[in-house]
Amino acid sequence: MIARRPMLIAALLSVTLGGTAFAGETKVAVAANFTEAAKEIAAKFKAKTGHDATLSFGSSGQFYTQIANGAPYEVFLSADVERPQKAEAEGLSVPGSRFTYATGRLVLYSKTPGLVDGKGAVLKTGKFEKLSIADPKAAPYGQAAIETLTKLKLYDTLKPKIVQGASITQAFQYVQTGAAELGFVALSQVITEQGGSRWVVPAANHTPIEQQAVLLKTGANSEAAKAFLTFLKSSEAKAIIKRYGYEVR
Repeated sequence: MIARRPMLIAALLSVTLGGTAFAGETKVAVAANFTEAAKEIAAKFKAKTGHDATLSFGSSGQFYTQIANGAPYEVFLSADVERPQKAEAEGLSVPGSRFTYATGRLVLYSKTPGLVDGKGAVLKTGKFEKLSIADPKAAPYGQAAIETLTKLKLYDTLKPKIVQGASITQAFQYVQTGAAELGFVALSQVITEQGGSRWVVPAANHTPIEQQAVLLKTGANSEAAKAFLTFLKSSEAKAIIKRYGYEVR
């Protein structure tokens, strides 16, 4: 029995040093456009570190309101720069933790083949009843859609046809269910979709959709939260992000 004790101690040390004994959990608020990429990243993160990243999805604006009111999120993956900057300014985040994890692309999409051409000319013809966008006050992709329509000098004409989703997920659902014939959505949402028709909006048509992450004060002492943000910067995570149509630095 005594002879086996060193082997037992070595085994316990191996488990402990391997990280599994200290595996934790972090709560992450994720902008809706980043849903599928975040799920894949969280799975890889779990496999690599043993930590769980519990993901919640929604609009950046709604999340910020919840965070300001004490929601227990530890990491915030916003779809913009404005809200992470605001979190920093208002003392809700850990100073120096803010960084850009992705730059998104806006797409005009329809389930109907041929409806949307490669230049988005369907917007000028107006041969549709409903155009879905995300709420521009809560979702940067919705703001980018308004900026695009304004640049094309079509906003006033098409305003009566616009239906707003609370988030980019709902805007996409309107198109998927036929509640709107076409909609401005995130490239990440349709990059694996077969069929339909789309126009990738030129980046020059709107303010860049720079998406930033930040460690919230609630996660300041969470090893899992800090590890998740470190992993988000890794080449492994960046490869996933690029595969979903985002640009990365």
